Amino acid sequence: MRTVPGQDAVMRDVQSDPELQELVRRFVRPDRRYLRLGGSLHRLSAVERSTFLRNLAQAAYEITPSELGILFEGGWRERKTAAWLVAVAHKTEFRDLIGRLLLASGGPYAGAAYCVALAKFGTAADAELLSAYLDHYLSRPDLDYDQPIVLGTLLHLDGVLGAESASRFMAPGGPWDRWLEARVVAALDPQNCRQAVQQLCAFVDESAEAFASLDCGT
Repeated sequence: MRTVPGQDAVMRDVQSDPELQELVRRFVRPDRRYLRLGGSLHRLSAVERSTFLRNLAQAAYEITPSELGILFEGGWRERKTAAWLVAVAHKTEFRDLIGRLLLASGGPYAGAAYCVALAKFGTAADAELLSAYLDHYLSRPDLDYDQPIVLGTLLHLDGVLGAESASRFMAPGGPWDRWLEARVVAALDPQNCRQAVQQLCAFVDESAEAFASLDCGT
């Protein structure tokens, strides 16, 4: 289990929590959703992708804020799915919670989903949350968590906002270079991660269009 700085909450166990089990049945497992959210979307046919993203929009429309809160208390499958639903519905009220979960790094696999949500919120406040993560984890070369995808997301946001928040991390001899130098194995390229985030945001946009039509009753 990863270290969880500043977080003492106990994760809800889907095996013993009927309320969480029902939400997993309704929102996490349909269409193998929790597995497909992310890079696996690229492997779907055009028809499969369209259907999957429409169903994702329907789930984002149906789920309530309190139900999202419960999913965020679950394991990585629940949290990953919840972050995507939040991104599609653009529920910025979950920004601070997502920022805390990203910084906590309490489990694997959900970090990229948190990044997608923050990327779609697309404000300076989201860039600050990503920067806070990098300030903490680029000083820990022993921890191979979500550093590349977080930096890639910050690069993406810089492009959206016309900012240079990532520059201090990527300066020659700076935090990113020092993190790389101390590692035993190679890391992902942040520029490649930036492109990946842009592609994932495009999936969110496609699903958000379907969500908007539901929200307007069309």
